[in-house]
Amino acid sequence: MRYTITAPKRLSATIKLPASKSISNRALIIHALTGGSVMPDNLSDCDDTEVIVRALQDNPYEIDIKAAGTAMRFMTAYLATRDGEEHVLIGTERMKRRPIHVLVDALRRLGADIRYVGEEGFPPLHIRGRQLDGGALEVSGNISSQFISALLLIGPMLRNGLTLRLMGDIISRPYIDLTLWIMREFGADAEWSNFETIRVSPIPYQERPYYIESDWSAASYWYEMMALSGNEDDEVRLEGLMDGSKQGDSSLRYIFSLLGVRTIFESTQADVPTTVVLRNSGRCVPRLEYDFAGSPDLAQTFIVCCALRNIPFHFWGLQTLRIKETDRIEAMKTEMGKLGYVLHDVEGRELYWDGERQELNMDGGIDTYEDHRMALSFAPAAFRLPNININNPLVITKSYPHFWSDLTTNGFSIKKVESIVP
Repeated sequence: MRYTITAPKRLSATIKLPASKSISNRALIIHALTGGSVMPDNLSDCDDTEVIVRALQDNPYEIDIKAAGTAMRFMTAYLATRDGEEHVLIGTERMKRRPIHVLVDALRRLGADIRYVGEEGFPPLHIRGRQLDGGALEVSGNISSQFISALLLIGPMLRNGLTLRLMGDIISRPYIDLTLWIMREFGADAEWSNFETIRVSPIPYQERPYYIESDWSAASYWYEMMALSGNEDDEVRLEGLMDGSKQGDSSLRYIFSLLGVRTIFESTQADVPTTVVLRNSGRCVPRLEYDFAGSPDLAQTFIVCCALRNIPFHFWGLQTLRIKETDRIEAMKTEMGKLGYVLHDVEGRELYWDGERQELNMDGGIDTYEDHRMALSFAPAAFRLPNININNPLVITKSYPHFWSDLTTNGFSIKKVESIVP
């Protein structure tokens, strides 16, 4: 399937954003560990969250987490603590190529009984749950923060708690901090004891009502639209965001201010969900350099936005992009090349564009590689490129299921082609 997207002449939108996937998934695991009956309120309705909900509710022997990387990592750690239970975790073909040995090795050192069903180091996994002792553990700090968060989330349930030392450079620290914050919301004693070490006491979680705020990652695509529309009379209203959010991707409002997008919070209370108003300021930096180690999921959005604004950029801290839903480094080089932009990478850790152009080749459309953020980040390009085509557009259900309906409700034209002829 392919969607052909045409942007409106004016951008005037009010959007009820989806709930935070990151917070929802963490809160669900904690809720299950409390053994309570009060589900978190305003859960995300995305695919990644729904697979966790189904797994926890149905508790089948074989759990298919499909393409949900977060679910694979969090459920691996969770199931390892379920004394007396036995499960097999499976997923898509792409999931079978996403390495998980770092997490499995760490859990095994804590006493977990996990073995590989197929290729060593990759899902599927066979897990026999048991009571884990916990204790001190060292892992590399430059791995996916989801591995680290998976270990932290089960920390309060370990007999001796968990002392986790992160070796070397620590990437995606905001996501680790988000995990610790949510854990404390449910009564856990979990803190950084120094710059590289996190201590989690063996104090069980406490059940409590919990409301999930809106997703700053989802907001990024509306910021991108505002930046690409360029009209100072345009306005976007985004509901349910928090000024004091612990979501790492909330940093996008500061980066987009460099690209001329103003952020106005209607409420002055930092810890209360409110409406955010976006407007164009008319001012923009001539070049953007940024370290995305703390928020790698924003990289695709800014790559597309900067290039289409003709703003050279150099982004680094991108090493985890190679092990996402697809190899996002190569995917972005290929798809931006179709739009005429020649991107260069440095050792799979950096991407830069210095203004180099090539001939456009948009006939085949933008491929999405089973990666929701490819579709989401390229759709706003419709403001600069007429009738942009997005192939396999329904991948957005992984994080923002009603994205396309939000576009059509707010003036975009989307034409659907059921089959794509090569």
